[in-house]
Amino acid sequence: DCTNKTTNFFQVGVHGIRIEFINEKGSKRTATYLPEVAKEQGWDHIQTIDSLLRKGGYKAPITNEFRKTIKLTRYRSEKMTLSYAEYLAHRQHHHFQNGIGHPLPPYNHYS
Repeated sequence: DCTNKTTNFFQVGVHGIRIEFINEKGSKRTATYLPEVAKEQGWDHIQTIDSLLRKGGYKAPITNEFRKTIKLTRYRSEKMTLSYAEYLAHRQHHHFQNGIGHPLPPYNHYS
């Protein structure tokens, strides 16, 4: 039973999970969710895994037998926030620390 082995391995809302699986065409596929995704969606363990399979492109019916074939890796992450001004100050500080010695131009995502 997939629920005993896999669902005890990660905690919804605590661990992010990454899965690897072989799709119905024989190709290796992966998909991942950060820890907060399943909790925000209100998913249990099986719903989270099934959603990841679909995210990874698995189109066939999902069975307990197939769930047993996936490789699941759990991880933790940390979410940090800072203002744009704080980001620029941090970026400027590290730029000078790396010995470049002149101010960076403003960030422009088009260049």
